[in-house]
Amino acid sequence: MPRIDALELFRVRMPLVYPFTTAYGSDDVIESIIVKVVSGELYGWAEAQAFKAPTYCPEYAEGLLLMMRKYLAPAIVGKRIESGEELERIWSCFKGNHFAKGGIDMAWWDLYARSRGEPLWKTLGGTGPLVEVGADFGVMHSLDALLEKIDGAVEAGYKRVKLKYAPGWDLEMVTTVRRAFPKMTFHIDCNGAYRLSDLAMFEKLDEYGLAMIEQPLMHDDLVDHATLAKSIRTPICLDESITSLDRARKAIEIGACRWVNIKPVRVGGFTPALKINEYCMKAGVPCWVGGMVESALGAAHCLAMATLENMKYPSDIFPSSRFYARDLGRPEMALSGPSQITAASVPGVGVEPDPEQLQRMTVEYVRV
Repeated sequence: MPRIDALELFRVRMPLVYPFTTAYGSDDVIESIIVKVVSGELYGWAEAQAFKAPTYCPEYAEGLLLMMRKYLAPAIVGKRIESGEELERIWSCFKGNHFAKGGIDMAWWDLYARSRGEPLWKTLGGTGPLVEVGADFGVMHSLDALLEKIDGAVEAGYKRVKLKYAPGWDLEMVTTVRRAFPKMTFHIDCNGAYRLSDLAMFEKLDEYGLAMIEQPLMHDDLVDHATLAKSIRTPICLDESITSLDRARKAIEIGACRWVNIKPVRVGGFTPALKINEYCMKAGVPCWVGGMVESALGAAHCLAMATLENMKYPSDIFPSSRFYARDLGRPEMALSGPSQITAASVPGVGVEPDPEQLQRMTVEYVRV
C-alpha cells in the first residue's frame, strides 16, 4: 500500500424528510463526519455518524472531528498502512473513541479495496453481493400512522419489521401491531431505555412471538442483560453494549445475548467488526448489521459488511428515500428486489459523496 498522504474531514448536516424518534430523543437533522483518505492518486471514502449530541453513545459529531483532526489523523499521515491491524496498533494508546476510529478505518478499507481493483464486499470476504434488508419504524404520532407504514412495508415485500420501543410507545403498540399482522416477523429496539425493574413488562412481551428484543437495558450493560436473558423466552440482541471483540466475548460467555447487531462504525471500523463476526460465528451466535441513519455512503459500508457469512437476519439498510429528499451519496441507495439491496460491483465501496451536496451540507472542513 502507498503511504497515507492526507485526510480530508467534512462535518456535514443532512436534513431528514421527517424526524427520527427513538427512546433517547428525536433528530430532524443528522450530523456526520465524511472522511476521505488520500494516497497519491488513490483515495477512500467513509462516514462516521454518531448524531449531533451524545445521546446514542458518548461520542458526537463535533467530538469525532476533533478526535480525528487532533489525534487519529496525525498518527497515520505520512505512514504506509499495510493493514487494519496496523491502524489498531498505532491508535492503541487512544482509549475508546470507536466512532472516530471507525470512520477512518472504513475509509482505509475502501482505499485498500480500490487498490486491489475489487468491490469492498469481496475484500472483506463477503459471500455474495445480495443482502436481505428489513423495514424500521420509529416512534410515531399515532398507532394508525404506524399501522399504515407497516402495511406499506408488507405490500413492498419486506420480510421483517423493526419497531422502536420506548416508554409510552410500548406494550399497547406491540399488542396493536401483532393483532393487525399476526404472522409478520417483528422485533423491537429499546435503545437502552429500560431496567431490570421492568422485568414484568418483558415477561409479557414473550406472548407476542418477537424475533428478538434489541438492547433492552443500558447502553453499556452486560450483566443485567444476562439476568434478563435467563428470565424471558424472547431472544435478546445486543447493539450499543457491543463496542469491541472483548465486549462481545464477555457478553456471549455470560449468556447476555443470543444475537449481536454489528454496526461497523460503532465498534471501531471493519477491522474489529470482522473479528467480532468471526468470534460470534465460532460461538454459534448469529449476527446482523445495523445502521446509523447514514447517507448512502455510510449505508454502502454497512451493506458490504452484511454480505459476510453469519449475517442471519435482514439488515437495517434502507433506500435513500427513507430518510433523505436528496441523499449526500451517489448513487443513492435503492432496493434491487423485494427486501433486498445489491452491493456494488465496482472497486471499493461503490458510493461517493456528490460534490455539490457535500459542499452545500458541509459546516466544517479540515485537511490533515
